[in-house]
Amino acid sequence: MSKPKIAIVVGSTRAARFADVPTEWIAKIAKAHADIDVEVVDLRDFPLPFFDEVASSAWAPSQNEVAQRWQKKVASFDGFIFTAAEYNHGPTGVLKNAIDYAANEWNKKPAGFVGYGSVGGSRAVELQMAPVKSAVHIAWGDFLAVRQGEKKLEDLEHLNQAGAALVNDVAWWAKVLKAARAADAITAEAKAA
Repeated sequence: MSKPKIAIVVGSTRAARFADVPTEWIAKIAKAHADIDVEVVDLRDFPLPFFDEVASSAWAPSQNEVAQRWQKKVASFDGFIFTAAEYNHGPTGVLKNAIDYAANEWNKKPAGFVGYGSVGGSRAVELQMAPVKSAVHIAWGDFLAVRQGEKKLEDLEHLNQAGAALVNDVAWWAKVLKAARAADAITAEAKAA
């Protein structure tokens, strides 16, 4: 079986976003993990309109071409790590919208988060996927120190440890759930025959 493919999804599209800093940092940690293949997926490359389909893609095919391209991209991965900024006690609108535009493509796949904001982005990372226990919360003091150039994320050992734990958890669950999805497909084919 091939290595699980993990997407690191950049959860902000603002011109002045901080998201690139934690994305580059967690991608470096993830790419050092020998059991997974890693790709950074930038939501700027998928300019989705606000959700405007007749129904969720779980029930009806999306009509929007960007949505179809996004769904194919999401389907190609076995697990996800999201960078999630906390805006007004929730995730960014663009991240929530991207999640809404896919449905079945997320199923039975692990999700981990690198949250940042006033309380480490903890209120921005709640989804209906298979969440892993580990997460990275870049708390306000660390966020400001990095934003103001006083430190780099890699200088903060507690975040490096949390990042490594997050990647390990997502890699483990991606491998397990990939095998389970393959077994489900074989079972479904056998029943259909």
